[in-house]
Amino acid sequence: MKSTADTVEDYLAQLPEERKKPMADLRKMIRKNLPKGFSEEVSYGMIGYVVPRSSYPAGYHANPKLPLPFLNLASQKNFIALYYMGFADKSLLKWFTEEFNKQAKIKLDMGKSCLRFKKPEHIPYDLIGELVTKMTPERWIALYEKNIKR
Repeated sequence: MKSTADTVEDYLAQLPEERKKPMADLRKMIRKNLPKGFSEEVSYGMIGYVVPRSSYPAGYHANPKLPLPFLNLASQKNFIALYYMGFADKSLLKWFTEEFNKQAKIKLDMGKSCLRFKKPEHIPYDLIGELVTKMTPERWIALYEKNIKR
């Protein structure tokens, strides 16, 4: 569900009670492990982590007025979602799926860049923390530019 919140704090405050703690815990894990250079903001109605335009003036190709998105965290109707654009790096995707299968007690529910967790107790917080350490803004920009068709 797309939120109309203007700030991350407002986004979290508007969540249903049962989602507040897991979303706050995921946010904490992401913020603790995300390399310097990304900014946190409300992005596309979700909690977003972006490469700010001050670091990447070209912005996002679909709307150059927006910063380059990298990761989003959202409370959807039936699940908590983590949208991780770094999976464009196929070796990183391979690493994550292998580690998830080793560590998790559930089957991976994943789209192209979306991880879905229907039950908060199934969120592998430490693995997500490790995942977000693996992509710097500079590496993300290089991967994005390699794959984008402007």
